[in-house]
Amino acid sequence: MPPSTTAVLLERLANAFPVWVAAACSLALVEPGLFAWFKGQAIVVGLAVIMLGMGMTLSLADFGRVASRPLAVVAGVVAQFLIMPAAGWAIATGLGLERPFAVGLILVACCPGGTASNVVSFIARADVALSVVMTTCSTLAAVVLTPLLTALLAGRFVEVDTWGLFFSTLQVVILPVAVGVALNRFLPRAVASVLPIAPLVSVLLIALICGSIIAQNAAAVREAGSLLLVAIVLLHVAGFGVGYLFARLLGYPTQIARTISIETGMQNSGLGVVLAQKHFAAEPLTAVPGAISALTHSVIGSMLAAWWRWRTSGAGSPDAVDASCP
Repeated sequence: MPPSTTAVLLERLANAFPVWVAAACSLALVEPGLFAWFKGQAIVVGLAVIMLGMGMTLSLADFGRVASRPLAVVAGVVAQFLIMPAAGWAIATGLGLERPFAVGLILVACCPGGTASNVVSFIARADVALSVVMTTCSTLAAVVLTPLLTALLAGRFVEVDTWGLFFSTLQVVILPVAVGVALNRFLPRAVASVLPIAPLVSVLLIALICGSIIAQNAAAVREAGSLLLVAIVLLHVAGFGVGYLFARLLGYPTQIARTISIETGMQNSGLGVVLAQKHFAAEPLTAVPGAISALTHSVIGSMLAAWWRWRTSGAGSPDAVDASCP
């Protein structure tokens, strides 16, 4: 059956992901009050709703398929903590950024993948189950790797709240996805009625979250120099681009390569801001790259998601997922 008019409209609105994100971030810079109210626990709830919606598109078989290809997960985590920190150091050094901005950029580059990567994978029709597992693994690995890499590349050791990071991952990623999978298994008709609108809800919530992050740092973002903006754009372009090439060189099909690209290019910028504020309180500008990073990777990621979603819709599945691929 051809899709209904409503389904087509919802699809087109979801495909306008970059427009929603760019509009929210632009408005937040001009009128921070429009988005500053959405913070703290509201962001946690918003992310949990997004992850619940994604969980409803998944089954235990999807995670079983990911478990049968553990090297794909390893490749994503290696790309995250190899490509991004190296790119962050090279860009900060090559552009001669001021010390606070250089340290902040390197700190963001050493952070794990962000939850927004799961949303972008969902919108882009990449491998969502693989994305969720990669985000979880990179977040847990960050407890050790983020402090070590920051100390090595930025010359300053930062302490990561191990239990806090684990609890937030459990609260925002693992539990909502598990509930979504359970709903898909036991209430399939109810889930089927909700799924058509899930992508648009995810898009609007992530735009609201991005607007909130920018609103809370609007003054610092406006005052940041163009050189810092160039540096952050280069960092995330390198993450998306090199991450994709890295996966293709390892022989992974397009869907997995897209997932690794997204996981590599999108950072937990919020964690970077928190760590900067906690460990570099004497240099408040260190937190600015994290705030701009949240905007930058969301815009670039949303543009990629819209492009890949359009290509998949227009030409069918990009590449069948090869079950024999490790």
